[in-house]
Amino acid sequence: MREEENLLKKNHPVAKQRWSFGQRAADKLTASMGSWFFIGFFALVLIVWISINGYFLIKYTSTGAFDPFPFILLNLVLSCLAAIQAPIILMSQNREGQKDRLRAEYDYQVNKKAEREIQEMQAQLKRIEKKLK
Repeated sequence: MREEENLLKKNHPVAKQRWSFGQRAADKLTASMGSWFFIGFFALVLIVWISINGYFLIKYTSTGAFDPFPFILLNLVLSCLAAIQAPIILMSQNREGQKDRLRAEYDYQVNKKAEREIQEMQAQLKRIEKKLK
């Protein structure tokens, strides 16, 4: 059964579709940015950033922190990340829509072929039944 599924996947139009480098990269980035690992890693980076800045801000009150209290540099980094992530995620969602349309069209064609084959088999059974009578 597993071999049949793999064969179907290889012959499926979505598997045969050639995506550009940018399209493949957007899909991979979306997959990684939408993972719990990324969320955990990013939360860890934020905690470390704020902790280091808070430590230096408390220890050297005037100019010790490399990103003083409202964390302007951190806000800039987060804004840039969000500005980059949004279009990448949208591109990947568009591609998923394209893949879904291809899958639906392929499934429709397979279903039509199966229906034709069933009708042919029913016609053959009717012919056989008539010959037996």
